Amino acid sequence: MRILVIGSGAREHAIITALLSEAAPHEITAAPGNAGIAEVVETVALDATRGDVVADYAVDNDIELVIIGPEAPLVAGVADAVRRRGIAVFGPGGAAAQLEGSKTFAKRVMDDAGVPTGRAVRAGTLAEVVSALDALGAPYVVKADGLAAGKGVIVTDDRAAALAHAEHYLQQGGVLVEEFLAGQEVSLFLLSDGHTVLPLSPAQDYKRIGDGDTGPNTGGMGAYSPLPWAPEGFVDEVIRTVAEPTVRQLDREGTPFIGLLYCGLIVTEKGIRVIEFNARFGDPETQVVLPRLVTPLSELLFAASTGQLAGRPHPAFSADVAVTVVLASEGYPELPITGRALTGLNEAAAVEGVTIAHAATARTIDGFVATGGRVLSVVATGTDFAQARERAYEAIGRIGLEGGQYRTDIAARVV
Repeated sequence: MRILVIGSGAREHAIITALLSEAAPHEITAAPGNAGIAEVVETVALDATRGDVVADYAVDNDIELVIIGPEAPLVAGVADAVRRRGIAVFGPGGAAAQLEGSKTFAKRVMDDAGVPTGRAVRAGTLAEVVSALDALGAPYVVKADGLAAGKGVIVTDDRAAALAHAEHYLQQGGVLVEEFLAGQEVSLFLLSDGHTVLPLSPAQDYKRIGDGDTGPNTGGMGAYSPLPWAPEGFVDEVIRTVAEPTVRQLDREGTPFIGLLYCGLIVTEKGIRVIEFNARFGDPETQVVLPRLVTPLSELLFAASTGQLAGRPHPAFSADVAVTVVLASEGYPELPITGRALTGLNEAAAVEGVTIAHAATARTIDGFVATGGRVLSVVATGTDFAQARERAYEAIGRIGLEGGQYRTDIAARVV
């Protein structure tokens, strides 16, 4: 197929890597892509949040499938614009993407669909936040209602910090104060064609910047898949109690969800609860789920985009495990220092079982430089977690970035 991948991060690099690994020789373009992606496929500079621009490009270039990676184009309705032109799009329309764009919307859909989740109070003023914090108690959970690039959530015992977080995001809209839920967190991706859902393999990511889950939340500092500790029947239960009810509720409302339903879950003493929904592949979980996928990714995404998931078997995965470690710039997540040189990338990629997914890099005459907070993901596969971790950390140890930081405990608990 002729495929257009929208986005510029490590998630999109991982998607492209999976597509290129297939036997079929796809013709892939990324918009806008990044320096690492540009090493393997054509990239084109266009405004990915403008539906008319993306749709015109897709028509003019005979694109057969558009894959929308980031949340901003989805919430902006880019999928709607492309779909109206008769092109298959993997990604929900703007209305259904509000599952991620508005946490208030997501909570309402969950309530209407009977999906298990924690209590939440929407607050539009600081006084309402204070009242909600008193009602729900510590630890305090405060979330920006809209998109916040993975940094809109605080979980803390510090009441003053919770209030400061709320005050910051109240300037941009409302916030949600939520009940704290204790347990192991799980990310589960489910493909949806608006009616049928099929699961991918579960993963676990690491949100906080520091070892031992310390420091502020980030967009994600690492992940691993599969989850050997997940309860038996976990995936089937999520399909039955979370994914199918949500997709059917949106269908009843006339806003079918076509694309990737990301379920952020927690396994509590009282059972599975939804922490959040996203409307696209997660980062960095994509980097560990897709390398293990045996079923061709293009077939799955095209089937979801064209209403053809019914009757298909669950996607197949290899017995290998995968671990990814994110390399971030000094100062991330608050004030990352950019423009510094990256060295040793070829040496890192030479480690057996290792690939590198670029997130925020640029190419200069002297090589790659870091251009953002999360710079790249080192992805390693192996026959077990000890081998995959060893490969990942050997590879990231070969990469030079002044002030670079990464966690050293990714997947340590499963080893």
